[in-house]
Amino acid sequence: MLEWIGEPYRAVKVDHHDPEFIRINPAGAVPALDYGGDRPLTQCAAVLQYLARKHPEADLMDDSSVEAAAELQRWSAFLTGDLHPAFFPIYFPGRYTVSTDAAAQEEVRAAAIAVVRTRLGLLERQMTGRLWMVGGKRTILDAYVTPMLNWSKSLIPGGLDDFPAARAHHDWMLRDAAVRKVMEDEGLA
Repeated sequence: MLEWIGEPYRAVKVDHHDPEFIRINPAGAVPALDYGGDRPLTQCAAVLQYLARKHPEADLMDDSSVEAAAELQRWSAFLTGDLHPAFFPIYFPGRYTVSTDAAAQEEVRAAAIAVVRTRLGLLERQMTGRLWMVGGKRTILDAYVTPMLNWSKSLIPGGLDDFPAARAHHDWMLRDAAVRKVMEDEGLA
């Protein structure tokens, strides 16, 4: 999103548990945007909306109608509250069981993969017949969903094979020069 806006920025990798990071951002959450306020702006949906509203020339919101704005909010909430957190037990299964047994942790991962697949099915229905997540243009949602689709390719058995519309969107996004730059900067390309 910052690349699409075209304003200079500096990305900083952080350790979520680093005392210095916790001091300025007690939730330890990423992303955290230092926008010159008294504390960083956190929560991805809020950061993306802030950037889009701060830079309307980038045309990354769909405010063409009350309904279009609500649809963008709906899918933003879905990504924030349903799809993104569904990956947490895959990455951090120990947070979701008191057992230290490897088999128990694999059961947590398997359950999480099933949840992710269900969420991807909902996304697939939304994406079928569309180039962009909502409306007829690129929005903040296209930036937000890209990492989750990238995770799906490597973490979900079969990747995005069962989700052709989502895979097509991801492939489309990976052809975008700004997305490619960020993926390279993050060591993902």
